Amino acid sequence: MREEHDFLGSKSIPDNAYWGVHSARAVENFSISGNPVSRMPELVRAFAFVKKAAAQANLQLGAVQPQVADAICKACDDLIAGQLHEQFVVDVIQGGAGTSTNMNANEVIANRALEHLGLARGSYEVVHPNDHVNASQSTNDTYPTAVKLATWFGIQTLLQSLASLRLAFEDKAREFADILKIGRTQLQDAVPMTLGQEFAAFASMVADDERRLRQSSELMCEINMGATAIGTGINAPVGYAALVTARLAQVSGVPVHQAPDLIAATCDTGAFADISGVLKRVAIKLSKIANDLRLLSSGPQAGLGDICLPARQAGSSIMPGKVNPVIPEVVNQVCFEVVGNDATITMAVEAGQLQLNAFEPIMGWCLHKSLNHLAQACETLKLNCVQGITANRALLEQRIGDSVTLVTALSPLIGYEKAARIAKTALVSGKPIAVVAEELDVLSQVEIKGLLVADKLTRPGAIQSV
Repeated sequence: MREEHDFLGSKSIPDNAYWGVHSARAVENFSISGNPVSRMPELVRAFAFVKKAAAQANLQLGAVQPQVADAICKACDDLIAGQLHEQFVVDVIQGGAGTSTNMNANEVIANRALEHLGLARGSYEVVHPNDHVNASQSTNDTYPTAVKLATWFGIQTLLQSLASLRLAFEDKAREFADILKIGRTQLQDAVPMTLGQEFAAFASMVADDERRLRQSSELMCEINMGATAIGTGINAPVGYAALVTARLAQVSGVPVHQAPDLIAATCDTGAFADISGVLKRVAIKLSKIANDLRLLSSGPQAGLGDICLPARQAGSSIMPGKVNPVIPEVVNQVCFEVVGNDATITMAVEAGQLQLNAFEPIMGWCLHKSLNHLAQACETLKLNCVQGITANRALLEQRIGDSVTLVTALSPLIGYEKAARIAKTALVSGKPIAVVAEELDVLSQVEIKGLLVADKLTRPGAIQSV
């Protein structure tokens, strides 16, 4: 063990720990979710980028000595490479506006820097968590900046997963391009379409969300580094804010830029509400697609049965042979979670007071879950469901042949009233619409059959005249 102290007193810290007294107190105080910050690797990496950029800026401005700055940068590079993440031990849900996470990062980086200098952990007279690693900074600018970077990284991953899912739907749209079916509105038979058109619409919905998400990701690039405590820049050297922002863009690869008003940027967390709203939009549309896949595959004998989803596992502990749409179901549940996360973020953003919002930790945690779970949901939907979907061709062909909704195409030629009479009579009698139309002396069977070629009914202008 080694002894560390803060202004509250001393604590014994395991000698092999890279975290220190401030982290230890946070672990005692915030036994909430059971999820340490190490469960958010994007945030750990983001903090490493922030601290590395700060060390470089401090070195250039003379606030930190070269040997110390170099050791800090090496420690940050270790975190960026995925090392020591398990040392981020504080709970993701914490009081203090993220101070505990910032202090955890400061301590881990300081002790790793000391190792690079050949010194023992806890030798803070050489590299101090606050005086050196946290130089020219405050939790109030490092934490929101790190959360924005972590969110930006998560958005890139989600964009890749959305694109992959979209391509899978596009592949199915091409595969099903020649398969005619009856469309449905309000769960009732509507007019014909192709199954390919239905899947192409799924692809277009996903593509639209990709565009929206890409646009909103730009909000994560406006940061308040250099604001320090409340936005006035106290305790930071002149020129630090612009320099650290430029350095952060270089080391992280994220096109960050300085907020025009650092005081406003320190207390305003509206950007997190915005990106959460876009994630909610992605979720509810993805859930709609999952609902459609469940409906279209319902059956196998008493449902719609337009398509067959790949069988992934036994569906019942009591009904032999039953297979359930478990992949769309799990996607639905992820989407429900994202909607709940958005409600939490909305409340947290609203709860900010005066020059700071103390509730950024829950925003960061909810954004992390939404981004990561949506990305995983897209991947499992693509791999375990969409790629294996098949069409029930025989059933769809039969329905096209029997459908009375084809009379919709006759309305411009014979009028709505006559077309409705044909449809109603055909439903009651069970006769084909061509036979009914001839019996009602509206059109001959030959004329009807010449008009109602189903593959012509899926595009404008197909029916011009008898």
